[in-house]
Amino acid sequence: MTQAKRQSVPTVLRQRAEKVRAAIDARLTAPDEPSRGIYEAMRYMALGGGKKLRPALVLLAAEACGGTQEQAMPAACAVEMIHTYSLIHDDLPAMDDDDLRHGRPSCHKRFGEAMAILAGDALLTQAFAVLASDVADAEVARRLVAELAQAAGAVGMVGGQVADLAAERGHADGERLLEIIHRRKTACLIEASVVMGAISAGAGEHYERSLRQYGIHLGLGFQIADDVLDASASTETLGKTAGKDAAKGKLTYVTLYGVGAAQTRARAEADRAIDALTAFGHEADWLRDLARFVVDRTF
Repeated sequence: MTQAKRQSVPTVLRQRAEKVRAAIDARLTAPDEPSRGIYEAMRYMALGGGKKLRPALVLLAAEACGGTQEQAMPAACAVEMIHTYSLIHDDLPAMDDDDLRHGRPSCHKRFGEAMAILAGDALLTQAFAVLASDVADAEVARRLVAELAQAAGAVGMVGGQVADLAAERGHADGERLLEIIHRRKTACLIEASVVMGAISAGAGEHYERSLRQYGIHLGLGFQIADDVLDASASTETLGKTAGKDAAKGKLTYVTLYGVGAAQTRARAEADRAIDALTAFGHEADWLRDLARFVVDRTF
């Protein structure tokens, strides 16, 4: 193995997060004084913390396909902008009603509900502006826009949030509903992240198919692990209010099966994610290591 390969997964994630943060910083500079307020709220959330897992996956997938971080950076920034907008809106009183995000006041607590809604809206639209303006190849840009829009919309992340809210009112056919929630609310955007990395790198269809399956299972494992952490970790560790799922009667793998069984399911999804990378050799080792890290993390 190379020296770089001996780095820890958190180190690799941190290195890529720093590059993504710098790239987003450059793309979220207020163009004029009247825009300063909205950009301050956008930057507060987009630059203020978080693991930057999704944009790191874009970069790692592109690298596994023989591409460069520079090729994939517009897609990485766009994915993180979409994710950040979703967090801003999730924290609103009408949704999950959380006062903390990344260990700091959530956007609506810092700037007010109206500005938080507008900051989320602005990040959502800015994501597609980045893809349209920063990707030189028009066909690649079109495919990236289509992939991200599908993952973020009514049959993806937004649809998952709708199902999540509905699940608070009843748990009929809980296992099937939970699969829908996790697949749409979390796995769709993680799936899109790795596929967008492949598209940015100009990878062939067999690489895309492999990464798509990897992303689905990684996303499911990630969310199951999140359910476990919400039930077992502290607010200080998580950087957001712990125990809220149980307090609100949310449908999770922990409420259905318990912590131990949920952890077993998360690791099984990680195994499936790793098994999906059959199109790749050692160039995808970081993705394999990341699958294990995601489900065994403690934060």
